[in-house]
Amino acid sequence: MNAKQHDRRRFLKKSAALAGLAAGAIPAVRGQTANAGGDLSYGERSRFVTSLRVGDGGDNASFGRSGNVYTPIQDSIGIITPSSLHFSSSHGSYPPDINPQEYRLMIHGMVDRPMSFTLEELKRLPFVSRILYIECNANRPGPENKTVADSHGKTACSEWTGVPLSLLLKEAGVQAGASWILAEGAETGKHTKSLPLAKARHDCLVAYGQNGEPVRPHQGYPMRLVVPGFPGYSHVKWLRRIKVVDQPYLTPSERFHFPQGPKSVITFPSGEQRLPGRGFYMITGLAWSGGGAIRTVEVSTDGGQTWNQAQLHDPVLSIAHTRFSLAWNWDGEEALLQSRCTDEMGQFQPTVAEFGEPKGVTPEGVLRREAGGGHWPFIQPWRVNRDGSVHNAIG
Repeated sequence: MNAKQHDRRRFLKKSAALAGLAAGAIPAVRGQTANAGGDLSYGERSRFVTSLRVGDGGDNASFGRSGNVYTPIQDSIGIITPSSLHFSSSHGSYPPDINPQEYRLMIHGMVDRPMSFTLEELKRLPFVSRILYIECNANRPGPENKTVADSHGKTACSEWTGVPLSLLLKEAGVQAGASWILAEGAETGKHTKSLPLAKARHDCLVAYGQNGEPVRPHQGYPMRLVVPGFPGYSHVKWLRRIKVVDQPYLTPSERFHFPQGPKSVITFPSGEQRLPGRGFYMITGLAWSGGGAIRTVEVSTDGGQTWNQAQLHDPVLSIAHTRFSLAWNWDGEEALLQSRCTDEMGQFQPTVAEFGEPKGVTPEGVLRREAGGGHWPFIQPWRVNRDGSVHNAIG
């Protein structure tokens, strides 16, 4: 065997060995990947990130049928809520299993051309994407809440993608005399909501996308209504029909509330958290309003005796969560933290007393729920004790 043949044989042996090593290494690498982060075909978060939604009763066991689950707002970063952490309240019904090939959205009632759209047909139409918050009307401060998720966890902010409802109504041809729509879901309970026609034409979306992916089942897959600034139950999920009418319908699930006023809350430091020691911290939280964009947020560290202007972090969008922050040097003494905000319409976030006054209800009465239902936007205080523990300071 000459030197050239010998070198060739040695090269082939070495190549085969390397190929075998590589082939044997593939399962090991896959195994390591699975152990570290799961299947790469659908991305997973780090095992060190453990934030979860919590249901009624303080755990997530009630998630599913009639239970509520809350956004872990204390762990939020920026303004977008991951779809997997968006709060859910399904009006007592389990999400229906809707085959997208069989889905239909009907537009009927006081229209010239009753129409039925498939999902594919809806996706072929002009679309828009908007970052918008949704908040349940039951999202309310109170002395019984331990954490900010307990008091404010029924709000979330997503990028919603879909067809403007105004376009569908134009295609159907709204008749003279029509002034309302009735939207209905496909779940067992057939949740319905009457909405002013002017609102439907203004900025409502028939949304099939959330945060860059199809709307998830608990959020209304394959299609939901998004009604910017209105309470959560107005955003009908699993949307199956829209009837154009000349008056609101008094269905069993009907409640009449309109744009929500401004609200803010400090998410850090907040209830059940702990500061490790005196020193520098960034107080941070979220503010939002159904009346438009947030214009100012103020933060107090002494129970409202003095107020400091907080920084609003971009983007500051209309009818969306707005992130705010304030630099704070904690001296180790007891502190009482709270925030208040004002929106572009000049509406301001009230104290408990200011909230109850127009209704003739005392602060004590407000906390006993004597002020009735609806949006409860009043200021949420957090007490920082000398040991660094943080607790709800309402009541």
